[in-house]
Amino acid sequence: MASSSFFLIIALLSGVSWQATASDPSPLQDFCVADNSSHVLVNGFVCKDPKDVKAEDFFLAAKLDMPRDTKMNNVGSNVTLINVMRIPGLNTLGISLARIDYGPLGENPPHTHPRATEILTVLEGTLYVGFVTSNPDNKFLSKVLNKGDVFVFPEGLIHFQFNPNPYKPAVAIAALSSQNPGAITIANAVFGSKPMISDDVLAKAFQVDKKTVDWLQSQFWADNHN
Repeated sequence: MASSSFFLIIALLSGVSWQATASDPSPLQDFCVADNSSHVLVNGFVCKDPKDVKAEDFFLAAKLDMPRDTKMNNVGSNVTLINVMRIPGLNTLGISLARIDYGPLGENPPHTHPRATEILTVLEGTLYVGFVTSNPDNKFLSKVLNKGDVFVFPEGLIHFQFNPNPYKPAVAIAALSSQNPGAITIANAVFGSKPMISDDVLAKAFQVDKKTVDWLQSQFWADNHN
């Protein structure tokens, strides 16, 4: 009986431990500034010696007040991500930030953040946004946002933003619940992978002929992040 209770407790603790480590690790001290010079591989970054930490480790002159070039790619948007690779002090703090500029009729195409929930605030213009739930429902939830509006994209779900105005740009700020949220742009991943996914596989998956798949794979799938 005692043995059974012991194993039950171990199983419960394992479940709690898994839940606790399913997202960014929580800090066990005031901060853990990333030591980018370390060659030790860990989940995240090794901590810099606290004695060597400076205010600059928590600072970046990002110029987020300045408009970005939205003509650098075919989708007409520009994402400026501020994550742990740019501010070492974000290590273990579970947060990052992005400015997103949209040209007229520009979009941040369907993508997902594998490690973060996103909350987006429109600073200028209008955005049509939405996300799709997981299988089997694949429910599409969408909304038109105006200046000052806020919208949440749950972690891991495919989502997008589109500027429907053909004449004026739009700007948004997004906060993400990870020091390194990651981004998987669906079209880029499926049709622009290196090496390419077999056109037999994609033709079957999308129920189209292989010529269509070959044409899609021949396109230039630009990255709108900088």
